[in-house]
Amino acid sequence: MSDDETSSGQLWLLLIHQLPTKPAYFRVKIWRRLQGIGAVAVKSSVYALPASAETQEDFQWLVKEIAAGSGEAMVCEARLVDGLTDAQVRTLFDTARDTDYGAISEEARGIAAALDADAGAEKRAEARSQTGRLRRRLADIAALDFFGATGRLVAEGLIAALEARTAEDTAMAFPPATSPVNLDPLAALKGHVWVTRRDVHVDRIACGWLIRRFIDPDAQIRFVPGKGYVPKPEELRFDMYEGEITHEGDRCSFEVLLGRTGLSDPALQAVGEIVHDIDLKDGKFGREEAGGIASLITGIVLSEPDDAQRLTKGAGVFDTLYQYFRASRA
Repeated sequence: MSDDETSSGQLWLLLIHQLPTKPAYFRVKIWRRLQGIGAVAVKSSVYALPASAETQEDFQWLVKEIAAGSGEAMVCEARLVDGLTDAQVRTLFDTARDTDYGAISEEARGIAAALDADAGAEKRAEARSQTGRLRRRLADIAALDFFGATGRLVAEGLIAALEARTAEDTAMAFPPATSPVNLDPLAALKGHVWVTRRDVHVDRIACGWLIRRFIDPDAQIRFVPGKGYVPKPEELRFDMYEGEITHEGDRCSFEVLLGRTGLSDPALQAVGEIVHDIDLKDGKFGREEAGGIASLITGIVLSEPDDAQRLTKGAGVFDTLYQYFRASRA
């Protein structure tokens, strides 16, 4: 799908407003209300939401609130946002939500670290309560995640791991694989249609390469909207919320897929560490190659709007990287 086709199908709601300089608390109140409904600033005093009956109602209530505070506001529909493409506006939403998800992920890692230091019953009970609060925060943020920001996968995996670890009847258990199909042996993965979210980046590109290079050379890979997609019986979803193969704990989708295949090639493990460091940005493995590979993948993403072509070009990067590690070991 081209950028033109994508942008022609997207309708936005724009809130254009002007607030009185005083009282200061009113300006802060409106800003918090905008954050609370998930709106993003596309220009000074101009906020956007994807058009729907629900978002229109949110803006209408806010217009009344602004008017009651002696401000001025109006809502209009737009196909194009001045100076921005639809893809750029969606990136603004994803960035905002990824910031929220990142804060949850950081807190979840802190809870896990505290459990590592003390896994007693009292500490588990405290962690269970904290995890429940994080789960509720995650649900609130997900309700405002209009385009399926990647950070949700990380946060969801970390919280799921904490929930399993702090469950009252399995205090030290870790989450099992949740795929509905038998992913071991490797042959069981062949013949499926693989599905992932549109606008692929490093983790999904790497998974696509692994699927076609080591699992099924003839694999069909489809790109679908991430939110609310209902899979067909023959499909396997990867790097998608509630997907059969997606983030688990602090592991990215490539690491999870590699583990499910049973492939133990050290060169593939090294590739997985690089994908992890780029995708999760937590520096877990500290791979010095990560910066260069990240730049190459970003270059492909910026220059190639077509997801299938991104997979093709990205495969060349990962093929070269894999051969490099094979040669290094030899």
